Amino acid sequence: MDLELMINSFPKLLNASIITLKLLSVSLIIGLLIGLIFAILRLNKNIFINRFAYGYSYVFRGTPLLVQIFIIYFGLGQIEYLRSTFLWIILKEPYWCAIIAFALNTGAYTSEILRSAFQTIKPGMIEAGKSLGIPSKIIFYKIQIPIAIRQSLPAYGNEIILMMKGTSLASTVTLMDLTGVAKYIISTTFKPIEVFIVAGGIYLFMTFIIHNVIKFLEKRYGFSQ
Repeated sequence: MDLELMINSFPKLLNASIITLKLLSVSLIIGLLIGLIFAILRLNKNIFINRFAYGYSYVFRGTPLLVQIFIIYFGLGQIEYLRSTFLWIILKEPYWCAIIAFALNTGAYTSEILRSAFQTIKPGMIEAGKSLGIPSKIIFYKIQIPIAIRQSLPAYGNEIILMMKGTSLASTVTLMDLTGVAKYIISTTFKPIEVFIVAGGIYLFMTFIIHNVIKFLEKRYGFSQ
């Protein structure tokens, strides 16, 4: 075991983890918005809107994240029309292609998590609001959404951790995130065990932090109806 290599690799891998955290945070913010929108569409009684939202969720939850990244990064670039539009400014960059793939993927899972949370809200709470003369939109934004978010915290915490580990796939499209830098160091030292132990330790530490933050939020804001 080359301890010197592990010590020397640690600062480089730690710096690379900043890219990983940026990918994660931006993807989660966009994905949460997408998830909320599609969760609302899934609850819509219009069959076409409902089926459209279900189709999006089914496709992105039913196909590998790696395939989605490749389709967005390599596939869309082969469409000549897109290369002549403003979209090419975004699609030619591996960083944004990775974020698009991650956001769409986590958005699909988040939509199902929020949909399930919305369905756990007791009808009596909504009826009580209506009986007080509160408009339906206010009830939805001030009562239903906050309750759904609180109810979905445990499941969404797992999704954050899975997404954090999923960001390692960004290295397949040339991004020098934590895994990308680890691969580069391995290619020059030919010592994968030592490098991946350090990289794995950093991933484990980030998972530990996320887990405890979610646990804290559950204790602080969680409640049973």
